[in-house]
Amino acid sequence: MRNLEKIYLDTSVFSAFYDSKTPQRQEQTVQFWNKLSQYQNFISTIVIDEINAVSDVALKQKLLALTQNHFQILAVTQDSEYLAKQYVQEGIFPLKYFDDALHLATASINQIDIVLSWNFAHFVKRKTRILANLVNNKAGYRSVEIIAPPEL
Repeated sequence: MRNLEKIYLDTSVFSAFYDSKTPQRQEQTVQFWNKLSQYQNFISTIVIDEINAVSDVALKQKLLALTQNHFQILAVTQDSEYLAKQYVQEGIFPLKYFDDALHLATASINQIDIVLSWNFAHFVKRKTRILANLVNNKAGYRSVEIIAPPEL
C-alpha cells in the first residue's frame, strides 16, 4: 500500500465548487475534486462551522454534502488555538481572520502535507508560506505546503 499525501481543504475550496461567478475557478475545483482519491483528505470542524453559517439553505445543504464520504474531520484543539495565536502575533494573519490562522494551525499540528485554499488574500501567498513555516518549525511542527487546487 502506498503512502498517500495528506491534504487539508479550507472552506474556500468547497465554496468554489458551486461558485458560478468565477467559472474558471469553479471548473478547476471540479477537476481537482476528481483527484481526491489520490490523497488522504482532511477538513476541520471550522469548515463545517463556516458552511453551517451560509444563509442560503439550498447552497448550505450542497456544501455539506460535499464534506461527506471523502474527508476525515479534525477537531480544533488547544494546541491548534495556541499555534494560530502565534501566527497572529507574528503578523501572518490579522486577528480579524483568526479562523484562517486556525485552519492552518489545525492542519499543521495534524501533520498535513498540503493545505489547499483559494484564499489569496491571507493564505496562498509567499509571505504566509515562509513565515508560517518558520513559526511551525520553531514550535516543533514540520513545514506545510500552502497552494491553490490547480497546483496539486
